[in-house]
Amino acid sequence: MIRIAPSLLSADFARLADELATVEHADLLHLDVMDGHFVPNLTIGPALIKALRKHTKLPFDCHLMIAEPQRYIGAFLDAGADLISIHIETEPHLQRALQMIRDGGAKAGIAINPATSAESLTSALDFCDYILVMTVNPGFGGQKFIEPVVPKIRHIARLVRERGLRVEIEVDGGIDAGTAPRVVDAGASILVAGSAVFGKPDRDAAMRAIRDAVTTTRV
Repeated sequence: MIRIAPSLLSADFARLADELATVEHADLLHLDVMDGHFVPNLTIGPALIKALRKHTKLPFDCHLMIAEPQRYIGAFLDAGADLISIHIETEPHLQRALQMIRDGGAKAGIAINPATSAESLTSALDFCDYILVMTVNPGFGGQKFIEPVVPKIRHIARLVRERGLRVEIEVDGGIDAGTAPRVVDAGASILVAGSAVFGKPDRDAAMRAIRDAVTTTRV
């Protein structure tokens, strides 16, 4: 089953509660947390996520694009995160950090940048619930999809199958009705879409267009 996760990064930050109401038919809400260190941008933190929690029943998919993520996992769990992904490039004690997320009752994800090899995941696959594959370089919304990442998605999907793991693949960056079929064909099942959803006047229609594009290519 394909799940759609609209990225709040592309929403109108002056009216976030109202924006949440327009994507209630999504499967997850993707929340990009940036610290100005690991990536060259600043976005939201645990306090805002906690404030948003009462405005929607959607599961919160928190993508931590931050240095030293292990220091902040507890704060995001307390804020109401249901899924938390941390970058393999930032955490030297990856297994410990992933276990902290699971022990806190959330699903644990490993995020991986476009230039990071799939092989870097092999020792940690058993400790996560999903892999977040970046198809743009993290830090800003609205970037162009990096096509050469598609074979890496396929490679990761093969690693998961060969080891008999129940690990989902999430894809983030430049996802729309045109690119979604390619990443789903490669093995992705969670699609993060920012401007392709929040950049459209009818958010339900935008999400439906992505789902329909995937379904059509599978028939």
